[in-house]
Amino acid sequence: MSHSTTPDDPAVAPGTLLQVSPLLPALERALAERHRTVRLHELPDPAAYLREEAGDVVAAVTSARFGVANSLMDALPRLGAIVHFGVGYETTDVAHARARGIVVSNTPDVLNDCVADLAVGGLIDVMRELSAADRYVRAGRWGAASYPLTSRVSGKRVGILGLGRIGRAVARRLEGFDMDIAYCSRVPVADVPYRHVPTAPELAAECDAVVVTVAGGAGTRGLVSAEVLDALGPRGFLVNVARGSVVDEPALVAAVREGRIAGAALDVFADEPNVPPELLESDRVLLLPHVASGTHETRQAMADLVLGNVRRFMAEGVLLTPVP
Repeated sequence: MSHSTTPDDPAVAPGTLLQVSPLLPALERALAERHRTVRLHELPDPAAYLREEAGDVVAAVTSARFGVANSLMDALPRLGAIVHFGVGYETTDVAHARARGIVVSNTPDVLNDCVADLAVGGLIDVMRELSAADRYVRAGRWGAASYPLTSRVSGKRVGILGLGRIGRAVARRLEGFDMDIAYCSRVPVADVPYRHVPTAPELAAECDAVVVTVAGGAGTRGLVSAEVLDALGPRGFLVNVARGSVVDEPALVAAVREGRIAGAALDVFADEPNVPPELLESDRVLLLPHVASGTHETRQAMADLVLGNVRRFMAEGVLLTPVP
């Protein structure tokens, strides 16, 4: 169903909420119950809808994966807010939105713990080769030979690329493993006990593993370059729970294929859901389908925050969690 009718509610501003991309079914139902909602992605002729009814749209809700294109923003003369389901918003041109007087929100903080949990789990998995060892047992190879030795986790030197909310949550967890923690960010972060390293290559050179938690977007595209991977070296590990765009994927494929890094745990990729075949074939890479925030609890909290942002904008013209 692509259309819904808003119940009479004086707190809800007149106008249409445009859903740009698929969302959680429960969230879609809640939006439809509270607001006059049109699901653009389900319409047989979205262009015709925009030609005829674009002037009714006052807010848009979308996912971090899809965002709202500049062309769509420009087609909606009354658009006042873009609400993202997800912490990322690099798929929406925020500068363009602001120039149009459009406010933008995301769902920060509520997913920090689950993303950090998965980052640490991925690091343990790839260093101790848990998934590879599981496949070894399932293939019936244990009876022929013992599994090769792996790398100890506790006490290692770990670098965090991007010490924001999620990066700090990762660091706190790693403290429990008695790790030596350093981080790289544009400027040093106040009130943290970890060592600041000014560049990504320097961070990689000092560490046994690098966990990527930096925001996506043009400013961080390809930040984990061939130079960074070479600095990490043949005994070093990479964990990426940020965005696929942050890592130079061809350089990573080459580094894995040639043994120039020890392994990688990846939750995100450059062209999702497509994963390079060379990574699929490697037992030294843990591959996850972008599930870092994929728990019942976190997705519900994200949905609640989306609903809160939409409700607040429709009632008061402001957002609960505007992006910086």
